[in-house]
Amino acid sequence: MRLILGLLLSFVAAVPSRAEPSTHWAKAGETALTQTISRLVKDYAVSEKPTAILVVQGDKIVTSWGDLDRKINMASVRKSLLSALYGIAVTDQRISLTRSLAEMGIDDKEPSLSAAEKQATLRDLLTARSGVYHAAAYETREIKKKRSARDSHAPGTYWFYNNWDFNVLGTIYRKVIGEDIFAGFERRIARPIGMEDFSKRDGRYVLAPESDHPAYPFMLTARDAARFGLLFANGGRWNGKQVIPADWVAESTRAHAHTNRGNRGYGYMWWELSADPWGRGGAYAAGFGGQIIAFLPAKKLVLVQTVDLQANPKGVRTSTTIELMKKIAAALAE
Repeated sequence: MRLILGLLLSFVAAVPSRAEPSTHWAKAGETALTQTISRLVKDYAVSEKPTAILVVQGDKIVTSWGDLDRKINMASVRKSLLSALYGIAVTDQRISLTRSLAEMGIDDKEPSLSAAEKQATLRDLLTARSGVYHAAAYETREIKKKRSARDSHAPGTYWFYNNWDFNVLGTIYRKVIGEDIFAGFERRIARPIGMEDFSKRDGRYVLAPESDHPAYPFMLTARDAARFGLLFANGGRWNGKQVIPADWVAESTRAHAHTNRGNRGYGYMWWELSADPWGRGGAYAAGFGGQIIAFLPAKKLVLVQTVDLQANPKGVRTSTTIELMKKIAAALAE
C-alpha cells in the first residue's frame, strides 16, 4: 500500500500545472511575490492611468488593474494578430513569402506602383521593408512626415514603419487567401483559445481617399489579449493543440530588421525583446497610445495593457510599460 501511495504521489508531483486558463482566468494565490508585483502594477497604474493592466503567468492572473472586460481599439496590435493568421496560411501552403506584389496583382490609386515597387515580396511587407511609400490609411502625422520619397529604396533594403505595407497585407489576406480577417481570426484563433469576448463584429475596415487598401483595427478586452499573448508564450500551443505553427511563432517574433527606434529588432509585425535580460523568444505587439501584448516564454509571463485615449489622451509610452515588465521579470527571478 505504501509503495502504491508513493507512486501515486510521485505521479501527481510529476504532472505539470496547466499552461492555459480554462473557461475563465483564475487568480494566483496571494504570496509575498504576488504582493510585490501587485504593488509595482498599482503604483504604475496610478501614475500612467491605463484602462487595464493584466499580468498572467501560465494559467493564473498574478495581478490586475482596471477594466479587464472593456473592449478597446488595440491600434497597431492588429498587425501582430494578422501575422498569426499568416503563419497558419503560409504553413498550409496557401501563400508563399516569396510572392511579389506583381504576382499577386496588387496596385494602388494614382500615382500607382512602379515596376520596381511591385517587386516587393510578402516577406518584405511583413518586415516593413517593401520600399513602397504610397500614402496609406490610418497613418499618424509623424509617419506621414517621415515617409520617404517614392522609389528611394529598393524592396527589402530599408526598414520603415509603414502602414501601407501593413494595410496591403490585409488586402492580400482577403484577396489571395480568400477569408475575411476578423472571421478568420475568430474561427482560427479566438475560439480555439477560448477568448471570452471577441467576435468578428469587433473588427472593422477603415479606408482613406488616397489608397485602395483599408486598415483593419481590432477591439479586444485585456483578458482576451492575454490569451493571445499566452498562446505565443506557449509556442503556439493551447490545450495540446498547435493553433499557430511553432516554427512561425519563433520566426515571426525574432528580429529580421534592425530599426531606427533604438535599434529594436522587428520581426513579422512583432517587436523583439532581446535575450538579455528576458531569456530567448520574448516579443511584444504595440499600438498607438499604449496598447500592448508582451510575453516572455522562459517565464510563461504575459503582460497586457489597454488604454482608452478618450479618457487618457496622452496615452502611455511603450518604453514605460516595458520598464514595468522588466521590474516584474526581475521580481520573478528573485
